Amino acid sequence: MSLSIVILAAGKGSRMKSRRPKVIHSLAGRPMLQHVVDTSRKLDPDQIIVVVGHEADQVRQAMSGQPLSFVEQAEQLGTGHAVMQCNTTLRPGNDILVLYGDVPMIRLETLRRLVQQGLQENAVALLSFLAKNPTGYGRIIRDHNQQVIAIVEEKDATDEQRKITESNSGILYIKGNEYRALLSKLDSSNAQAEYYLTDVVKHAVHAGHKVSSVVCEDESELLGVNNQNQLAQIENLYRQQHATALMEAGVKLSDPARIDVRGELITGMDVEIDVNCIFEGRVELGDDVVVQSNCVLKDCVIGAGTIIQPMTVIDQSEIGRKNDIGPFARIRPETRTLEKAKIGNFVEVKKSQIGTGSKVNHLTYIGDTEMGARVNVGAGTITCNYDGAYKHKTIIEDDVFIGSDTQLVAPVRVSESTTIGAGSTITKDTPEGQLTFSRAKQVTISGWIRPSKNKQG
Repeated sequence: MSLSIVILAAGKGSRMKSRRPKVIHSLAGRPMLQHVVDTSRKLDPDQIIVVVGHEADQVRQAMSGQPLSFVEQAEQLGTGHAVMQCNTTLRPGNDILVLYGDVPMIRLETLRRLVQQGLQENAVALLSFLAKNPTGYGRIIRDHNQQVIAIVEEKDATDEQRKITESNSGILYIKGNEYRALLSKLDSSNAQAEYYLTDVVKHAVHAGHKVSSVVCEDESELLGVNNQNQLAQIENLYRQQHATALMEAGVKLSDPARIDVRGELITGMDVEIDVNCIFEGRVELGDDVVVQSNCVLKDCVIGAGTIIQPMTVIDQSEIGRKNDIGPFARIRPETRTLEKAKIGNFVEVKKSQIGTGSKVNHLTYIGDTEMGARVNVGAGTITCNYDGAYKHKTIIEDDVFIGSDTQLVAPVRVSESTTIGAGSTITKDTPEGQLTFSRAKQVTISGWIRPSKNKQG
C-alpha cells in the first residue's frame, strides 16, 4: 500500500477566542494537531501533508522538526478546495486518507478499518457514525440496496434527509487512481458556495464506482473542537480513557477523575497513584511505586519500591529503587539517584548523582554534584556551584557527614569519611576521615542594645 495522509488544519477557529490557530491549542500537553499526526504515523504512510492557512507560521513552528509537508490554503473555500491545494505535493498514484487537525481522538484501530475497506474495490471509503444528535452533520444517503450514493450537508438537506442519523465524519479514503478525476468535478454550487470534499461520493457514484463506509462505533472518537468548552470536554474524555486503561493494567488510582496523563505512562505491578498527579512526556513507574498526591512527573524513570511523597516535582531524571522522595522536593533535569536514597522536604537537586543509601533530608540545594554512598547531608546545606559565569562540580565521597548550614564552594572534593562541622564554608578539598570545619571565633559584645522603634508619646 502506498498511502499519503492529508490533515486539514487551515481554519481560524474564531470561536476559540484566541490569537493562536485552533489546531495548536493544547490537549493533554500537546497540540491537538500533534495527536492526529502521531496516530497517522502509526499507519506507516509515505507522506503526511498538513494543510495550513490561518496563522500558518504558528502551526509550522509548533510542528517543527518533524517529517511533515506543509501546503498553504490562502483562501478558505471548503474542504475540497483544501485538499486540491495538495495536488502538486501528493505522490502520484498514492491512495489518500483525509483527516482533520481538530478531531484529535480518532483511534488507530478505526483508521486501520477504514484503510482496509479502502484497499478493496472501492473508489471511496468513508467513515460514518450513528449520531445521537445529527444536527449540523452531513447525512449519509443510501439507495434501496443500502449502498452509499451521496452525502448531503445539513444546509442542503431536505426535511426527510435531516431525519437520517447516520452522519458523515468527514474522514475518507480515496483511491489514488481516481483521486484527480473525482476532485476535478467538485464545484461550489451549494448553500455555502464552497467546494465540499464530500461531493466526491456522488461523483464516484455517477461514474459507476463503488463507495463503501465504515461505521465508527464510538461517536466520541469523532468529536471536533470548535471552542474552549469542547476542548475541555475532550480533555476530560482523554483523561478518563487513560485512567481506565491504567486501572485495567492493575494500577490503583485513588480517584480516576483526578489524574492527568500528558504523554506516555508505563507502569509495573502494584503501582498506586493518589489524586491530582500530572504525568508529562514519557514516565516509567516500576513495580510497587507509590506516587502520593499533587506530584508532577515529567520524562523520568522511577525505580521499583520508591515512594514519591506529596507536592514533589521530578523532571528528566532517573530515580533508583526503594527511594523516598519528598514531600515538597524538586528534582531537576539530569539527576540520578541510586538505591535507597532519601531526598526530603524542600530539597532541590539538579544535574547530580545521589549515591546508594545517601540522605539529603531537608532545606538543601545540591547542584552539579557527584555524591557517593551513605552520605548524610544536614539541613540548610548548599553546593555553591555557580561563580557568575560558569558552573563547577562538587564531589562528595562515600560515608561523608555534612553538618547543618554548610556551604560547599565548588570546585571542591569532600573526601571519604570526612565530617564537616555545622555552619562551615568549605572552599578547599578535605582530608579523608577527618573533621573539617570553618568558623569565626564566637564573640559576645557586652552593653550592646538591640535596635528598636522609638515609641511615640
